[in-house]
Amino acid sequence: MMKTLQVALDERSYPIYIGDNLLSQPDLLTQHIRGKEVLIVTNETVAPLYLQKVLDRLTAYRCEAVVLPDGEEFKNLTVLNQIFDKTLSSQFSRSVTLIALGGGVIGDMTGFAAACYQRGVPFIQIPTTLLSQVDSSVGGKTAVNHALGKNMIGAFYQPQCVIADTSTLNTLDDRQLSSGLAEVIKYGLINDMEFFVWLEQNMSALRNRDQTVLAEAIERSCRDKADIVAQDEREQGVRALLNLGHTFGHAIETGMGYGTVLHGEGVAIGMVMAAELSFSMGWIAESDCTRIKEILVAAGLPISPPKELTTEQFMSLMSVDKKVQNGKIRLILLKAIGQAVISDDYSADKLAELWA
Repeated sequence: MMKTLQVALDERSYPIYIGDNLLSQPDLLTQHIRGKEVLIVTNETVAPLYLQKVLDRLTAYRCEAVVLPDGEEFKNLTVLNQIFDKTLSSQFSRSVTLIALGGGVIGDMTGFAAACYQRGVPFIQIPTTLLSQVDSSVGGKTAVNHALGKNMIGAFYQPQCVIADTSTLNTLDDRQLSSGLAEVIKYGLINDMEFFVWLEQNMSALRNRDQTVLAEAIERSCRDKADIVAQDEREQGVRALLNLGHTFGHAIETGMGYGTVLHGEGVAIGMVMAAELSFSMGWIAESDCTRIKEILVAAGLPISPPKELTTEQFMSLMSVDKKVQNGKIRLILLKAIGQAVISDDYSADKLAELWA
């Protein structure tokens, strides 16, 4: 059974479709394609699994595909140019629709390419990983990485729709599934205590890929994110709460080399560090830190920072972040499980001690 959510952004509003085997529905995709030209952007892992299935829905269109290498280490300007090479060599017009078929890297790069090509063309998100279905495909953040910082080059650019086919998660490896669960847990921590408790009760079923439970987790995550994005599309206020664990996590991903630590793994470690900093400030109880660590471990995620990075490297990487304002890193911390706050009112010494 398909569920539909709406991201309410006035003329940029769009639906999120969540359900099993949605790629086989003939009109779900095509109703959101404006012209007669389509470019599918995917990667070497996803293409053998799902590219032909999407192409079969698009026989009425002039359709091309570009297959990129798979991995966070390829989310850069050099690989992004392969999308522009294809659009230009195919002589696609401003009416072309780009389709992102893959995980968060493909979604981010395709969205950024769509924002740039001829100053903006439509695009559609078909996320095939749990992380992209619950987070990166929703909200219009698009970007590529730079050697000095993650997601520092990009644009806010909303898709025409998001099609989250839960059957694509059957081909996802266990480590990638756990990476996605970090973002799911994040929603419970920032503003949904009831969801956090539900996740504690259903984590085993989620890791065993129970389709009903997965669909529920995806819907609740997308609903929480859509509500926040509708309030603050360009992250001037409350949307920053969605970055819980991310400033820490991005520093870890960058310092370790893109692709070494998965995004969700970095976020999981970052959420523990945010919880421990919140505890050191007297905002949450030690028992709250314990619960947070326990649910992340149950999800198959790491909770300790990598020993390969020094405190000095970590602090330097933390300072190269979009949340830095007037030389001070704004962090998302916790007043309670289910109550996150944006704060720069913390001790730099206590922050450094987290890495010790």
